Amino acid sequence: MTYKKLALDALTVNSANDRHGELENETAAIGWLFTNHEKAMRALAKDLAETGEVYEPPLVWLNSDAYIVFDGNRRVTCLKLIARPKRAPSVELQAFFKGLKESWSGTFPTRLECQIEPDRERIDDILLRRHTGTRGGVGRNPWTDRMTATFVERSGKGGGVNVADDIEKRLQAAGALPARKIPWSTANRLLASEGLRNRVGISVTRGKLQLTHNESLVLPIFRRVAEDLATRKVVLGDLWDNEGKVAYLDRLEAEGVLPLPPLPSPGAGSSIPPNPNPGSDPNVVPRPGPGGPTAAPFAPQPPAPKPSKRTTLIPQVNHAVVWQAHVQRHRQIWEELQFKLQLHDHPNAIAVLFRVLFELSIDNYITRTNLTAVHSNDLLKNKVKKVGADLEAKKKIDGKYASLIRKLDNADGLFSIDTMNRHVHSPEFAPSPSHLTALWDQASRLIVVCLNA
Repeated sequence: MTYKKLALDALTVNSANDRHGELENETAAIGWLFTNHEKAMRALAKDLAETGEVYEPPLVWLNSDAYIVFDGNRRVTCLKLIARPKRAPSVELQAFFKGLKESWSGTFPTRLECQIEPDRERIDDILLRRHTGTRGGVGRNPWTDRMTATFVERSGKGGGVNVADDIEKRLQAAGALPARKIPWSTANRLLASEGLRNRVGISVTRGKLQLTHNESLVLPIFRRVAEDLATRKVVLGDLWDNEGKVAYLDRLEAEGVLPLPPLPSPGAGSSIPPNPNPGSDPNVVPRPGPGGPTAAPFAPQPPAPKPSKRTTLIPQVNHAVVWQAHVQRHRQIWEELQFKLQLHDHPNAIAVLFRVLFELSIDNYITRTNLTAVHSNDLLKNKVKKVGADLEAKKKIDGKYASLIRKLDNADGLFSIDTMNRHVHSPEFAPSPSHLTALWDQASRLIVVCLNA
């Protein structure tokens, strides 16, 4: 741990702050803080100007020639905007910060004492203790449950399941451990998100790790990942954010290590589930035991608790979306549909936002995969057909679900582009909660796959 005065211009507001997840750049991160916390940001900036004090040094990490702020982003943002009011995201805020700059008593600080940590793993340990528990204190803005979840998903800390330990035990039982020790912290960071876990054939359900495919298919993937991490071919810095994690798994896919065969189409309202009935499925999911990796099958799962009444379009389950910086608008819409808008109170708003999310997701897949079969003048139904065909060809969806996607241009069907459009544009076609949830239950898998492209 080192404390040192650093130039304010050398500090970079973290675009992957756990308050919001990954954004494009520092400007987007500053904009998010004022979009979501303008009142608090104004109060903090005013306090800084009146006292001329920063009572807690920002926690920073040196990245190339810039220091990334991991704790203290709000303070650093306010100081940056007081120093350069034109960087504020609105005319009103520019005037506000210009006034603070003019009223600053004494010499404005161009250098700021910071806590410099070269070890990013230690930085996460510090953040874990500062933000993920019930803690108060003057000047502290506690994380919400969702902010805490973002931290857990990014870092792999505090999630309750040691994925790396389970993988190591499976490899050991199969006699496939690498020669060097697997760095657990790096493996847990890579597989902290359900969407990324699904890509390597595992899922965390009710606090336990399960395989989603036959162990003979999954073990070679475990072995390759373990070897890459143990030999430091892939290091912690390569997997620091979701962009890096996805890029690594994409490389494995390009090399033929991935993908796994697609799972059968899930039931309504579900995310990708683990194998529910190992005794009757060829993709039996074994658990390692004394006799080797296939000695004992999974015990039958207890019956799922009776679901509570659904009040939002997106049910409160893990849909395994890997939220990357380029899908932040999509994430905002998703969270409104999952946490804010109520089916019985806001059916029209939900219908419109669902249609927007659906098309943005399709366009994201087209852009990220450079799908040349799609033309600029293609209607949405043609885009969807081509995306569905590409997903089936790449074995990211099964034939049953691909067939369902092909039927989306059927105007008479409930799950159709025409139905989505009429929900938005028709003065006589009123969306009902039951129709909206039925649409979501059919479309959710396509949306998730396209968001994860």
